[in-house]
Amino acid sequence: MENVDRRTAIKGALGAAAAAFAAPMINRGRYRLFAEPAPEYSARAVALMQRSLVMDMLSVFTLNFPLGDQWQARPETFGPDVIAKFKSSGINVFHPAVGIGGPDAFDQGMQFFAGWNSFLAGRDDVLMRIDSPGDFARVKSSGKIAVILGLQNAEHFRRPSDVDLFYGYGQRIAQLTYNSRNRIGNGSTERRDEGLSDFGLAIVDRMNKVCMAVDVSHCGDRTTLDAFEVSKKPVLITHSNVRALANGHPRDKSDEAIRAVGKAGSVMGITGVRMFVKDREPTTIEDALDHFDYVAKMIGPEHLGVGSDIDLDGYDDMPPELNKQLRASYKGSYGFRERIDIEGLDHPKRMFDLTEGLIRRKYTDAQIEGILGGNFRRVLSEIWSV
Repeated sequence: MENVDRRTAIKGALGAAAAAFAAPMINRGRYRLFAEPAPEYSARAVALMQRSLVMDMLSVFTLNFPLGDQWQARPETFGPDVIAKFKSSGINVFHPAVGIGGPDAFDQGMQFFAGWNSFLAGRDDVLMRIDSPGDFARVKSSGKIAVILGLQNAEHFRRPSDVDLFYGYGQRIAQLTYNSRNRIGNGSTERRDEGLSDFGLAIVDRMNKVCMAVDVSHCGDRTTLDAFEVSKKPVLITHSNVRALANGHPRDKSDEAIRAVGKAGSVMGITGVRMFVKDREPTTIEDALDHFDYVAKMIGPEHLGVGSDIDLDGYDDMPPELNKQLRASYKGSYGFRERIDIEGLDHPKRMFDLTEGLIRRKYTDAQIEGILGGNFRRVLSEIWSV
């Protein structure tokens, strides 16, 4: 959901509070991963998290963009407390894509990748960039926080050859559109969706050739289906939900799109954004789990993943004025309510809560390992292979 155009709106103090972390303590077969007061997690959930390659396929490092700018300009300020918070989250791989767009999208894209590459180089002791399938195997043993570089719009591709250019800068995923129309196709909240343009077809073809993943999370329905139809490689939905469970929310995906994910052998990442989960209260973690169940029943759990669409803390921790400005930057069809996050999925260790939920819903260990990251690893390895 994040948009880099809102950086001016969200400048200010959004303190990055370091999360307290206690060594795991066994207590009646459960583990305590927080300082007091804190929930306990089952031994099974902790073991699943420890042995899985846990991937969040849409999670920015911070919604405090000025702080993120500071980390990139002075990597040493990404300090021990913040690093501990990231590592104790249990998430091994982040896809910190943001939205860009407008007449200077190319320059925005260049700045985004320059900033990230400088940051990664400046903290290569704790951070690593994932460029190829083989990199996945190194993440756990390295002990580093891994990043897949991508963007939530493809307006920076002025011509097909720009796909090659940005691939060289480390981009491995490109969402074709954000919420509105661009030269490629249409976004999910655009008034009308005529699908991929001829230029869009050329961009998808070039992305296939250079092995860059096509993402349609924010795309309109026709553009989404066109991408699945024309792409020679699986198309990703990194972060979206089931429209049938959220009273027709335009940012969610239709059953037809979900079936296309299954047919393509691809993966759909489920988010915890409140209005994408349900259109009324109460909205709980159980409602979010209903989206996992819906997709699993329709096309199988091997096509499920996680794309939380938040940073480690969530939107509701933003200062009220900045939260208000963020909400105002979207169309009314987004349907914001009092809260954006879902309690239980709005904190750094949310993946442990999700794992417990999947256990409650009777998923097997193998299925949960796939949802936590194995499924996205599989499909990205296929897309990135020549």
